[in-house]
Amino acid sequence: MNLFHYSEEPNIARFVPRAPLAHPDAEPLVYAIDAEHSPLYYFPRDCPRVCLWLLPTTTPEDRERYFTHVSASKIIAIESGWLPRLQNTTLYRYTFDSREFVATGDHGVYVSCLTVSPLRIEPMDNLLEHLANADVEIRITPSLVPLGRAVIETTLHFSLIRMRNAQGWEGAKGTPVGYPQ
Repeated sequence: MNLFHYSEEPNIARFVPRAPLAHPDAEPLVYAIDAEHSPLYYFPRDCPRVCLWLLPTTTPEDRERYFTHVSASKIIAIESGWLPRLQNTTLYRYTFDSREFVATGDHGVYVSCLTVSPLRIEPMDNLLEHLANADVEIRITPSLVPLGRAVIETTLHFSLIRMRNAQGWEGAKGTPVGYPQ
C-alpha cells in the first residue's frame, strides 16, 4: 500500500519529522494519508475546509440531514474566497511506501518518526477535476462557520482543516480542528 503527502512545493527530496504548527510541543513526525482520505488534501495548504462523511455509527437523522440528496462518499466545503486559489493551484503528490509509517487510528492518517524520501512526485493540476473524480461533493459557501459549528454536534466523521484561516472562525477552546494542522 502507498501513502501520500500533498504540497505546493515541487521538489521535497526528504521529509524530516517536525511538530505540527498548531502543536509545537508535539512529537516531531512525518505525516502521510491513505488513498481513501487523500481528497481531504486536494486543496491549497492554507485553505480552510469542512470535510464530512458517513460512519457505520452515523445516526439515521444525521444521514438524512447531511446525505439524503448526496451521491458522493464525502462532502467538502470551502469558502468562496478560496475558489480562485483552488482553481489555480498546482499540488504535488508525494508517494511513500507504507512500511515506513504506522497508522494513528485517525481515519487514514499515518506517521513516521524517521526521515523519509518519496518514491515519486507527481504534479496535480485542476484540483476540482481531481475532487470530482474522487467521489467528493465540493461545496462553495461564503462562510464555513455555520457548517463547521453544526458538524461538531453530529455522529458524522468530520475534519475541520485550517479553520484558523476561515472568515469569522474564532476556534473556541475545545473545538476540534483538522488533524494534522
